[in-house]
Amino acid sequence: MLIATWNVNSVRQRAAHLLRWLKQAQPDIVCLQELKCLDDAFPRLEVEAAGYHVETLGQKTFNGVAILARKRPDEVIRGLEGDDADSHARYMEAVFSTESGVVRVASIYLPNGNPPLSEKYPYKLGFMERLRRRAAALLRLEEPLVLAGDYNVIPEPIDARDPAAWVSDALFLPQTRAAFRRLLALGLTDALRACDQAPERYSFWDYQAGAFQKNNGIRIDHLLLSPQAADRLVTCRIDKETRSWDKPSDHVPVLVELNLA
Repeated sequence: MLIATWNVNSVRQRAAHLLRWLKQAQPDIVCLQELKCLDDAFPRLEVEAAGYHVETLGQKTFNGVAILARKRPDEVIRGLEGDDADSHARYMEAVFSTESGVVRVASIYLPNGNPPLSEKYPYKLGFMERLRRRAAALLRLEEPLVLAGDYNVIPEPIDARDPAAWVSDALFLPQTRAAFRRLLALGLTDALRACDQAPERYSFWDYQAGAFQKNNGIRIDHLLLSPQAADRLVTCRIDKETRSWDKPSDHVPVLVELNLA
């Protein structure tokens, strides 16, 4: 089973790219972030025609997550518990039946948090703690779990072409990285790093200053696996080529293959 995450940076603007990539990559489940549209504006008919069931949690202009899948989920949960005042569309879970049981997948769009001295950074850290608590609860179910999304976290210096440029950024601050390590410490596996320890494995390149052409990127899109999913890990890859397409998202898809037969 191929499970992917992709921050599309406006699904209506990238609909053609999404459909092209779905045809090429043939993923089974896709977690999208930063839809930037309400549910009824999602290009549902086109995606369904490509063979995917669509579940969305949209928001006008900002945020928004979706889960596309070749089969209808057994259960869908919208929103991350723990803060009733949080109106951002940033989290959705879905449970799917498989030949060996179930797989649970979450699409996550973690807050950016910049500038760090604003109220945005405490919101980021609070969201990460809420995610940690939710992940801890889900791990107690002892089922294959994939927490997929744009985490807006650069975990280690190897995950940036120029780490020094990010030392004061919310994506790379010590508190951010510590919160990410607390999440991993629950027993989650970073799928890409479990398969590939090489440098220059990036999932985001800024639109400015020829960042993609210079490969001046960062890795902030992650697929975190429960032990039951990690035991079934086959491979993980980054589809970098989509960043070279005309008017692309600044993120690219990251895919994990699990043996769930």
